[in-house]
Amino acid sequence: MIFLELVLQNFGPYSGKQVINLNPKIDEESSHPIILLGGMNGGGKTTLMDAIRLALYGPRAQCSTRGNLSYSDFLNQCVNNKIDPVADTRIELLFEHIENDKPIKYRVVRSWTKNPKDGKDTLGILGDSDTWPDALVNIWDEYIENLLPLGISNLFLFDGEQVKELAEQETPPPVVVDAIRGLLGLELADRLAVDLDILVNRKLKEVGNSKDLANLEEIETRLTQQQEDYQTTEEKVEILKNQVEELEQKQQEAFDKFISEGGKIAAERNQLELQQNTKTVEIEQVRQLMCELAADVLPLALIPNLLNQAQAQGEKEFRHQQVQISKDLLLERDQRLLTWLNQVEISSVEVEKIQSFLIQDVDSLYAKTLQTEAPWLLADDETLSQLDNLIYHLQNSKLSAKEKLAILKNKEEEIHTLERQVQTAAAPEDYTKLRQALETAQNQVVEAKANYETIRRRLAELETIIAKSKRELSDYTVENIKHKNSEHIITSAAKVQNTLKIFREKLTLRKLNKLEEEVKNCFLYLLHKSDLVHRITIDTKTFSLLLYDLSGKPVPKHRLSAGEKQLLAIAFLWGLAKVSGHRLPVAIDTPLGRLDSSHRSNLVERYFPSASHQVILLSTDTEIGKKEVETLRENEAIAREYLLKYDSSTRQTTVVENQYFW
Repeated sequence: MIFLELVLQNFGPYSGKQVINLNPKIDEESSHPIILLGGMNGGGKTTLMDAIRLALYGPRAQCSTRGNLSYSDFLNQCVNNKIDPVADTRIELLFEHIENDKPIKYRVVRSWTKNPKDGKDTLGILGDSDTWPDALVNIWDEYIENLLPLGISNLFLFDGEQVKELAEQETPPPVVVDAIRGLLGLELADRLAVDLDILVNRKLKEVGNSKDLANLEEIETRLTQQQEDYQTTEEKVEILKNQVEELEQKQQEAFDKFISEGGKIAAERNQLELQQNTKTVEIEQVRQLMCELAADVLPLALIPNLLNQAQAQGEKEFRHQQVQISKDLLLERDQRLLTWLNQVEISSVEVEKIQSFLIQDVDSLYAKTLQTEAPWLLADDETLSQLDNLIYHLQNSKLSAKEKLAILKNKEEEIHTLERQVQTAAAPEDYTKLRQALETAQNQVVEAKANYETIRRRLAELETIIAKSKRELSDYTVENIKHKNSEHIITSAAKVQNTLKIFREKLTLRKLNKLEEEVKNCFLYLLHKSDLVHRITIDTKTFSLLLYDLSGKPVPKHRLSAGEKQLLAIAFLWGLAKVSGHRLPVAIDTPLGRLDSSHRSNLVERYFPSASHQVILLSTDTEIGKKEVETLRENEAIAREYLLKYDSSTRQTTVVENQYFW
């Protein structure tokens, strides 16, 4: 948990809106633990501590200036005396903590006016998206107890007076004792012990006033008998249930045998035979279609080569006829040309050359198409067209015949399958036996289920009767049962008290051992004098510290100097914070008190940079002086510095950033 920002608006001596950045991070990669706020006495340092407590805990906050004031009066007291009474007073605390392995930020906002309505402030919780999660507002007290429990908050938010009181007294003050008890978990055991005492006293009064009522024995006897009947009936229900399951198993076995040995097929014989007849008719229809195909062109499929040869010969002769016709036409045209040439004035020699050329040209054009053999088919155009149509129709008939053959084959296979099924059917007498066995098993199951249902209904009736008897018994025995319960509680309470006592002692010893070691280590680290104390013990009842030297002899507390006592007190608080297991910020008001220079140096150099990942110091100029602040700066322990400037004439405080007394 890290405090990121504190906003004060018209709170105490802080007029207007004052924003204090508490983030210990310098940049993304580095951070320094200390946030240093300097201020003179009466300048508002304690008010900042109260603001943090008030933001977190509200009415439960243990603020320094509240005393015996009611929460409403305390809120009125916190309103700045220079502002308009209707103006808002507001506190905002922005913090970050890890939730489900992710950093989550919440801004706790409390606002009120002078004489607040219902004597309360208005609480709001802003998440990362600046929304107001009402559900979290409603359970805020429980939620903050998981992060920074109120019982141990004084281990992390404390002041010099608390350290002074702890140092001077032989036994810790009540505030520290409460924190120790909360840390050790003892308050739960103590609270339970007190609650047990209250409960025992209450039950003792009830036992003294109780009376025995008539008819109790008769009702209890009747109820006992009914419960015995119920138990017996319940056992019968279980037996019948098992019997039904066994008979259902036998029924299934009989059915499986009926099926496997042909009983079902025999029962369906007529249907199988009907299907067989239907398939036979369908086959006959396919065969009839095959006969029609055979009566048409299909037989020509036996001479495909002859048909192809006749088609090819017809096409060849048809082309030869076309060539002969074209040749005759060309010869006629050539003759007309020669006749015309003889009529014009062209020499006979030239005409003969032209005639010779035309003859050679025609011979060369038709030399390749001369018929090598004499035509024999002598088919005309219509005949060749009929031949083409016949071949096309023959191809379709062949495809149709293949389809019909495939259908015929499938139908025949279906008939063979039906014949095999009929053949596997049981004989009539065997079928009768199988059917009778199956019917017997079915009847037994029906009878067993009927018996089971009858007994189950009887069980339900007994439940109703017993419930009625219990209600009747309750009417007569409510006082008697209370009497017996009270006696049992009184007897058990004493045992629980003894167990709690033993538990408390063992829990205290186990946790105090770890605390003693942490306090000793912290004290020696701060004192820087290893020969003064060798061992520290904590009394299990008063929680006072007992010191021992190297020889095992007690070291009286009065032998310690005032500074050593304060270091011991701080070590005690530090050790408690470590043992708590909570990774929380530490805020200290007037931290150095009456320490001398050597002890003060130890605290500045050793405690402040190591007390937590975030340490908020509220100091005067005489506590963390010029020397101490320079030491902290040289050690790069300070992340931010603020100066609380107090104007005595207006009695107002202003927060100045990046500034200290020096």
